[in-house]
Parts: sequence; C-alpha cells; structure tokens
Amino acid sequence: MTNKIIKVIFFGDIVGKPGRFAVRDFLQKDDTFKNYDFIVANIENASHGFGLTEKNYNDFIEYGINAMTCGNHIWDKRDIYNYIDSADKLLRPINYPQGTKGVGSRIFDMGDFKIGVINVLGRVFMNLVDSPWLMVKEEIERIKQITPIIVIDFHAEATAEKICFGKYCSELGASAFWGTHTHVQTADESIINGMGYITDAGFCGASDGVIGMDYQTSLSRFLTAIPERYEVAKGDTTQVNAVEVHIDYSTGKALSIKRIFCSRSNLEEERGNED
Repeated sequence: MTNKIIKVIFFGDIVGKPGRFAVRDFLQKDDTFKNYDFIVANIENASHGFGLTEKNYNDFIEYGINAMTCGNHIWDKRDIYNYIDSADKLLRPINYPQGTKGVGSRIFDMGDFKIGVINVLGRVFMNLVDSPWLMVKEEIERIKQITPIIVIDFHAEATAEKICFGKYCSELGASAFWGTHTHVQTADESIINGMGYITDAGFCGASDGVIGMDYQTSLSRFLTAIPERYEVAKGDTTQVNAVEVHIDYSTGKALSIKRIFCSRSNLEEERGNED
C-alpha cells in the first residue's frame, strides 16, 4: 500500500480450468499478486463451467485471491452445501432469501485497512430472488460504520439494470462496482460520484469458444433448441479480463479505474513455453 492508496483488482467470471490456470499464471508471473492490496474474483463458473468445488476454492486461496464472489450458478456443485458456511473468503448474493446458506457480504481486515465486499444478484432475466435495492442500502450503511471502503459485484444480465443499480450504489457511497455474468468486457469504465464503475468486467477462460463455452455445443443449442449441456471451451488461447481500481483508503473514494485484457498466449511468450 502506497500513500494511503489501495490497489484492488477484480477478475471477471472465471470459466473452468482454462480460466483458473490463466488467473493463476497472471498472478504468479513475476509475483504480480504482490502488486495488489486486495484481490477479488468471481468464481461461480470455475469448476467445469458451473459452480465451485472445495478443492478449487482452496486453490484460489493459494493463488493469492482474498475474496470470491459468485452468482446464480453457485449451487451447481453439490459439495458447496458442505463447506460454504465455513468458507470465510466466499460470498454468495446477498439477496437470496433469508435462511440461505452462506453470506452475501463480508468485511475483510487486511491489517492496514478494512474493506467491505458485497455480492448482489440482478432480477431481470435471472433467478427469482429478493429485491436488492433497500437491502444493499442498509448493508452499505452498516459497513460504513466500520470502513469507508466498499466494493460490489453485481451479477446481472440486463445492461440497464446494471447501470441503474451502479449509479444507485455510487450515491450510497460505494468505492467500486463491477458487473458480471454476461462475460463480455464493456468499454465504459468510469468514476461516478467517487466510485469506480464498469458494466461488465468480462471473463477469464478460453477465447476460442462462446463466452468460455464450447462453440459446437453452443451452436447446436441455437440450431436445434435442444438444451444440450454446455462444455467448457478448449483452445490455444485463453484470456484474462480484470479491472484495477485505486482507492483512497481514508475516504473510500476511487481515484482511478482501468480495464485489463490480456491473452494466455502473450503470457506464455513472456514466460516461455510451459505445460
């Protein structure tokens, strides 16, 4: 941490093994993880494209990830029910009904600063969940009694819902807001009312497929309308989509935001060919 500025990086939806390994290599290259004071990733597609196994959860901690958010696919791997309540770096959307396993927000004590993370699920074209609007307002007010730094992952389908909810969160004093779920990185990063904002952070995974999934399977679903199960894409190139936000830790205001987009092939060229 330098001059009261914390550097936060958020990785868009990690899809399957290609995404996991791409993020691992990104963070391990020249110990890149040491350049950041806090690392967040959306992991709901991390285990063969759907959900998160406990093994992969522990792997992400080994990579240096401090907090993990998710979305509508978090329940797809059955063992999530066995470990989510003890997984202190994992969040599920806060607006699942009361009594749902897991928690939707956490405050992480990083020594020099504390940072609140909130995970929210959109409602347009998504699962039927509770309204997040008043819920998030109350949660931000609660966290601000402890720390001014609050970042939000809004896992949602509709662009308009993301933009509106983002503006709403900026008025409530959030430090950073990134959309997830659609897996396509948007070019609208900006500072809104002192909050770093992007409509969608993109995804980490195989570039040769369709948003991380196999092209032929995706094509078959569109051509036949038969719900064939998706498979994670394979290919020679994987991509890392992320967002870096610099935040004044005394005020919680974002000072800058930038998109990160790099390919695994570029990383391999820099590191040498590895298995």
